[in-house]
Amino acid sequence: MIGLFVRLKLRLIVGNLRGDLVRQLGFGFSLLAAVICASFGFLSFSLVRLVPHDLAVDLVVMQFTAFTIAWIVVPLLAFGLDETLDPGRLSLFPLTTRQLATGLFAASATGVWPLASLVALFGAVAGLATGPGGVLLGLVAVPLQFALCLVTSRLVTTALSGALRSRRGRDLLGVAAVLVVVLTQLPNLLLRDGLPADPLEAVAAPAAVLRWAPPGMAAHAIADGGLTGLLELATVAATVLLLGWLWILALRAALVRPDTTGQAAAVRRSRLGRLLPEGPLGAVLAKELRYARREPRGRVIWFTAIAVSGILLFTLRSPQGWQGLPLAVGPVAIAAGMIGIQAANVFGIDGRSLWMNAVAFGRPRDLRTDLAGRQLATTVIGVPLLTVVAVAAGALAGNVVWAIPAALVAWGVLGVSLGVGALLSVSMPYTYPERMNAFSSAAPGQGGQAFVGSFGALLGTGLLVLPLLLPVLFGMLWVSALAVPYGLAVAWGGRRVASQVGFRRLPELIAAVSRPA
Repeated sequence: MIGLFVRLKLRLIVGNLRGDLVRQLGFGFSLLAAVICASFGFLSFSLVRLVPHDLAVDLVVMQFTAFTIAWIVVPLLAFGLDETLDPGRLSLFPLTTRQLATGLFAASATGVWPLASLVALFGAVAGLATGPGGVLLGLVAVPLQFALCLVTSRLVTTALSGALRSRRGRDLLGVAAVLVVVLTQLPNLLLRDGLPADPLEAVAAPAAVLRWAPPGMAAHAIADGGLTGLLELATVAATVLLLGWLWILALRAALVRPDTTGQAAAVRRSRLGRLLPEGPLGAVLAKELRYARREPRGRVIWFTAIAVSGILLFTLRSPQGWQGLPLAVGPVAIAAGMIGIQAANVFGIDGRSLWMNAVAFGRPRDLRTDLAGRQLATTVIGVPLLTVVAVAAGALAGNVVWAIPAALVAWGVLGVSLGVGALLSVSMPYTYPERMNAFSSAAPGQGGQAFVGSFGALLGTGLLVLPLLLPVLFGMLWVSALAVPYGLAVAWGGRRVASQVGFRRLPELIAAVSRPA
């Protein structure tokens, strides 16, 4: 069963790379990122040998715990970008729940990023082991820690899969995403006025508590060695077995739970219908505004962008951080760039229904009108939000007047991101899942493509706004008056080029956003 699922996972990855250069480039980029992360992780674990042994053990305990938490949180927020198999697709096969769990565990451990995680964890053996006993126990402790991460991750995602299939659950997940972002910056918020008198105590105190958690025991087993290490490894192994048993129970319940995502919802007439323009532009605008109100994936981006900008305002506002005009302009511009990420795949949310738009596209101008409606919807929501953030940033920076250039720059950045997103939407489209749950994101094989698209949107927007942003940060406020025309010009140019390219690629575009997910 293990070999069958591993071969199925590998065939799934390889099969989705055949005949598509964009997907191959996305997978290559993801592979390069995984190699860099594995190397950096192994190095960070192994370098703890340079500090005193007690401090090294505390650091690895903290790292193992953070690693486990990351394996719990990231699949919930990224929704299985490693193409982990959806158990719902296998529920009709003659497999027991135990066989299914075993196979899914093997499939979860197969792939580039799981291998990168395992390589990084082995750095702890180089950093903590003090003798042959520690090395031998480390060769067992690291796979156990890796198994702990996998089983805990699968248990949480499986237990929450029913809630994540519902609209209310996806809304809660959006709020949870914001909370996760806030929690990751909590140390900066607490320490922005300076480190405590004894930084070592700040590491030793939580490590003393986490030492008795399974990740802490795995780290201490490598450092302690001997009989004590064996007992600690036995405890970790028992924890993995217990969590595996709970996962089997959760999987059994998830496979028989009724699916309520297809229930019909009430359709309400829009109150803004009279305010929208007539014709195709107004129709696209109304549809996109309805998506923004009802689609959790869009709200996650909006909430996260505003939350990140708020966190930056507080974390950078310190004697050692940004001061004055950069504090007013920088976070607002970053928020505008993050909002613009959603423009990098504007057709993905339509999915198979995109063909109904495509049959009405008789010329590139029709596609350009469609793109204009989508960009206008983002602008209608984004401009007021960015204005509020700009006012708050100016007040915290000490001069409310700075909110004016901050808002102008943010509007310009938003326009640039919309132009870049239009080009990426027709050149690197990918499928959104019909229902967002704990097992699906982009269609299988398109996770790397989705990552490259988002990264490309940020990189392209950043390069294009630098000539505008840098003079403003250095005090040339008059340049901010050019931000809005500049943003409108880039949005118009990107929309025009994208309509020409996209009209010629309509069959490929529809096929890319209509894949089974």
